[in-house]
Amino acid sequence: MAMKHAPIQEVVSETGKLVEAPPPEVVETDPALTPEEAEQARRDYLLKRFWISARGFWGAGGGRLAWAFSGGLLGLILLQISFQYGINVWNRAIFDAIEKKDSARVIHLSAIFFPLAIGSVVVGVTQVYARMGIQRRWRAWVTNSVVSRWLKNGRYYQLALVDGDHQNPEYRVAEDLRVATDAPVDFAAGVTQAFLSATTFIVVLWTIGGALTFTLGGTTMTIPGFLVIAAVIYAAIASSSMAVIGRNFVAVSESKNQAEAEYRYALTRVRENGESIALLGGEEEERSGIDKSFTKVIRQWAYLAGQHMRTTVVSQGSSLIAPVIPILLCAPKFLDGSMSLGQVMQAASAFTIVQAAFGWLVDNYPRLAEWNAGARRIASLMMSLDGLERAETGDGINRIKRGETTGDAILSLNNLSVTLDDGTAVVGDAQIDVAAGERVLVAGESGTGKSTLVRAIAGLWPWGEGSVDFHPDRRLFMLPQKPYVPSGTLRRAAAYPAAAEDWSVEQIGEALDKVGLGHLKDKIEEDAPWDQTLSGGEKQRLAFARLFLHRPDIIVFDEATSALDAASQDKMMKLVNEELKDATIVSVAHREELEAFHSRKITLERRKGGAKFVSDIDLIPRKGKRRLLGRWLRARKPAEKAA
Repeated sequence: MAMKHAPIQEVVSETGKLVEAPPPEVVETDPALTPEEAEQARRDYLLKRFWISARGFWGAGGGRLAWAFSGGLLGLILLQISFQYGINVWNRAIFDAIEKKDSARVIHLSAIFFPLAIGSVVVGVTQVYARMGIQRRWRAWVTNSVVSRWLKNGRYYQLALVDGDHQNPEYRVAEDLRVATDAPVDFAAGVTQAFLSATTFIVVLWTIGGALTFTLGGTTMTIPGFLVIAAVIYAAIASSSMAVIGRNFVAVSESKNQAEAEYRYALTRVRENGESIALLGGEEEERSGIDKSFTKVIRQWAYLAGQHMRTTVVSQGSSLIAPVIPILLCAPKFLDGSMSLGQVMQAASAFTIVQAAFGWLVDNYPRLAEWNAGARRIASLMMSLDGLERAETGDGINRIKRGETTGDAILSLNNLSVTLDDGTAVVGDAQIDVAAGERVLVAGESGTGKSTLVRAIAGLWPWGEGSVDFHPDRRLFMLPQKPYVPSGTLRRAAAYPAAAEDWSVEQIGEALDKVGLGHLKDKIEEDAPWDQTLSGGEKQRLAFARLFLHRPDIIVFDEATSALDAASQDKMMKLVNEELKDATIVSVAHREELEAFHSRKITLERRKGGAKFVSDIDLIPRKGKRRLLGRWLRARKPAEKAA
């Protein structure tokens, strides 16, 4: 399979920064490509996708000090090489003085060495500060962009509903993104320093070593710049050996990272669902699942250890052999008197520096593999977010539009069809007008798409056609079946999603009293694991307390009383009718007794091509009111009979 991409498009992220995002991928079958080649093409594009967003740090909307830190780092690299060259020259001078037994010269050079060493250390420390400053700021910039896109419009929720390589997004953002932004800075600094060091000390080697003349089989041969040639040949052998031995490093690193993410996710699931697991006695089954995940981690680490062992043979061997080679090569010239001891030692030092520069890949290949793995995993998440953004903007994808109502309606569904991301119909051709203050109950069998419809109304579900229109300046508040309880104090949990300080302790205590949680009033400021402490019914009561604090204009209930007994449910619904008399309510529920608290009931029934609204009745009759849905249903009946 080969992927072909249209030109890159520019979009603006949540942070207001200009970034570039790819358009939809067009995947075509290409018989000339093997599955392995197609997979490699996909992996190559993932690296491109990472750079599309990440390079924006050095763009117009990037970090303020990005270029200042980058320029400063380059200047420090140049200064460090100057100190290296100074110490290299010092090596020649000190050994020449020792060879000549010139004590005064040795003492003088000893005094010079300490400023050189101190200067080199100071520059090295400053270089670390500049390099890590770029890494810290770049990671913060990219993280801010990715997290903003992830949290916007419920995409963190939608990722679980669509296909794609974006599992464990929290690990990708926390760990893979760290590696993806740390390593390139190290690589850029390392490659720059290696290139400049190699260039500088190749000149030193050429100047000191000169030509090597020797006789072989009666023929006199001369090799100009023999030390340079030896350094290049040695580095080529070491680097090619590393490339061959470590060719599987990237794939093994990617598999290891994925295994680690899955293991962490398994542990997190146990913590988040501890009560249910404990009540069911599922510890043994959970342990089995955790053991399987951990076994996979250990297996991948074993593969990675094998890769490290093989590359260590090359890197360790290279570090031992490299300093000896120039001494052996220079020995004949030293013995015939054409090279001094100082020149031999200077050549050995320069050879080692050149070899280190040429062998930079040898030493950093494992980190390069880890970066490839991290960058591709974070790019996979970026591409999944790209797809969700396209669904929101309607770029080649059918999406539900959101607009403003006209007339008396506070909420309107206009020819609304809700589909899965692959186009499969869930709800088809919904047409509803809801007036201000109406209490609408949406009923139907399980699996008819009621909850999906509610998510479309709330804006969490973008796939489909038609529109969901709201009256301008009206606030919507949704109560799901499983209320979210954030970490922190009970005060924060009650005020969520607003700030805890938006209401006084007394106001929050009053709201808790109303919903039957008065026994928790003394613990409002207590920081505790409330998500694990509160029962399902208490969490739903807490959600109603939030409702009375926020006092929205439109309320959407999605089985919001399912964990309450009948008496508690009646109390909550009566409170809603008393406290929020003017609010408009849309409820999804199975319990028939809820009809008493609604003015209107709409029934959803599964049909071919998506569920349909099959009835719309007034539970509290109101004269003079005719609904568009009723007219629409009557118009459809003859057509359905004919079909």
